[in-house]
Amino acid sequence: MNKEFSLDRALLRRRFARAAATSDGADVLAREVAQRMDERLDYIRCEPRRVLDLGCGTGADLPRLAQRFPQACLLAADFAPAMLARAGARQRGAASAPGLLRRMLGRGPAPLPHVVADARALPFARGSLGLVWSNLMLPAVDDPLPVLQEIHRTLEVGGLLMFSTLGPDSLRELRAALPTDAGERVHRFIDMHDVGDALVKAGFADPVMDMEMLTLTYTELDGLLLDLRATGANNAASTRARGLAGRQGWARARASYESLRRDGRLPATFEIIQGHAWKPAPKTLDDGRSIVHFQPRPPAR
Repeated sequence: MNKEFSLDRALLRRRFARAAATSDGADVLAREVAQRMDERLDYIRCEPRRVLDLGCGTGADLPRLAQRFPQACLLAADFAPAMLARAGARQRGAASAPGLLRRMLGRGPAPLPHVVADARALPFARGSLGLVWSNLMLPAVDDPLPVLQEIHRTLEVGGLLMFSTLGPDSLRELRAALPTDAGERVHRFIDMHDVGDALVKAGFADPVMDMEMLTLTYTELDGLLLDLRATGANNAASTRARGLAGRQGWARARASYESLRRDGRLPATFEIIQGHAWKPAPKTLDDGRSIVHFQPRPPAR
């Protein structure tokens, strides 16, 4: 990973606070990725007692998790209090929903309170979680290792991390259209191989990842820009450019993007990385001493 790359955390907090009121309906990509993550769970044997939605946003994935794991205690964490407030309101609405709708949303044990938390310092005990679900939260961190180490710490042995993130080819059309002088103009995303390396360093076993390209289309470039702002996903690099070099620079960028129009639509490509990994039994104690397992000798014949 490029150590020069960093994100403005204070800016991210402000943007996600504002996006709490606008992201629902504009988060088409996250809803599609959530469905694909859920489908992967069809092929994974997992019966967690506690499930954490890390980076839950407004809680759009919570009904899906409640339906899949109806007997689990469901927790939600996000670093933006306004997002958690929306998630809480969504869940209260689900709890009061009548009959069939409530059954569709899930009726497991009452969830623990939603928690305002930085993913790099989670307020959960070691080994207290069975599953951590994280849908497109990692693009909001510039180094995944501290986050993955915290997830590893809070998972029980045999616990599962299920995640998605964006790869470097995301928004490649916008990156190519905008001027390259005076700083980064498009949010940078971490390569799949670097995420895989971080998973291993964090202590996870048997990581499985794959990548696919999804393309959203828009009638106008402004539609893409509005969706990015509405979801808090626009550029937050510490080295981001201020302004667009005047009207001429913006006009050239629009013309460049317009040249990509096909069948009346403009493309926006996203490199989707999905993965899961397990927390294995430890091989050493916290002080570094090795754990040795003794097996009974089979009886003599």
